[in-house]
Amino acid sequence: MPALEHSSDAERDSPGEGRLRHAPAEHPALPRAKVGVVLVNLGTPDATDYWSMRRYLGEFLSDRRVVDYSRWLWQPLLQLVILTRRPFISGKAYRSIWNQERDESPLLTITREQTEKLSERLETAYGDQVEVDFCMRYGNPSTDSVLRRLQARGCERILFFPLYPQYGSPTTATANDQAFRTLMRLKWQPAIRTVPAYYRHPAYLEALTASVREAYAAAESTPEVLVASYHGVPKRYLDEGDPYYCHCRQTTRLLQERLGVDDAAIETTFQSKFGPEEWVGPATVERVAELARQGRRHIAVISPAFSADCVETLEEVQQEIRDAFLAAGGETFTYVPCLNARDDHVAALEAIVRQELAGWL
Repeated sequence: MPALEHSSDAERDSPGEGRLRHAPAEHPALPRAKVGVVLVNLGTPDATDYWSMRRYLGEFLSDRRVVDYSRWLWQPLLQLVILTRRPFISGKAYRSIWNQERDESPLLTITREQTEKLSERLETAYGDQVEVDFCMRYGNPSTDSVLRRLQARGCERILFFPLYPQYGSPTTATANDQAFRTLMRLKWQPAIRTVPAYYRHPAYLEALTASVREAYAAAESTPEVLVASYHGVPKRYLDEGDPYYCHCRQTTRLLQERLGVDDAAIETTFQSKFGPEEWVGPATVERVAELARQGRRHIAVISPAFSADCVETLEEVQQEIRDAFLAAGGETFTYVPCLNARDDHVAALEAIVRQELAGWL
């Protein structure tokens, strides 16, 4: 029979790493039983060249949670048409925001920093009982490699934390799917919990509100409208029961309450439309231009659905959407950065983790 990978301290001769109490003398030393916490984000290409982008986009756009068209129709179109051209376009977008110093995407840089800061906080609270790591749904570090690494380090229980405040089937659900796929291949599965949507969590809302107030205080002039721009989804997702659209609308309303502004001072819009079908709206790029034509000279844009700045915020919002506003007559455009590794954001993540670890530690 194969050696057990790890076991609880109650079964050992002494706490920590050591031999199982009833194991034969030749049984290898085992890691102490721990709890793993995994922060999960969307993903990133390894580089901006054509083949790196093609691998990343191929994995992303082949996910049935992202594009659920019939495979026999979608895959030929994806492989023969979209993936011959799109890697060049996306590679250019990524190059415009790439972290040249570390040769990686900003999303990877920020998620690593979030993980390191959260790890420090949890170490203060729990000592060495908790291992904190991060993975990506698409690209590297992969979900499978990180879950297996944590298990090898003794994590018999794992809290899986998709960094999406609002639940969405193309985001939260597919991240969880990937974790479950790894469990399906393991002989000994760790116990696993998934963190639910946290858009209503007071600590998250406090951090979001503080980020807006700080951006307004630093702006050249006070923005007339705050545009809360969320990643869009096809309208039929809402009709089929996906709560994402409703969670986004509620996030804006809760943010509005904390800012104490009226309805005219904040709006909900959606960006990143892909494909020919109808998506939820209004579209951010169209709405900001309309605001400029209506005489709004200074607006601010925030992206509450993203926990870390990425190509959709650094390139799409700060370049494409900004240009649309200015071209239509707008004068000043303020971007409110994602919460990233702000101390209040990491504190919010810690509060959520500690809440979800109840009964385990």
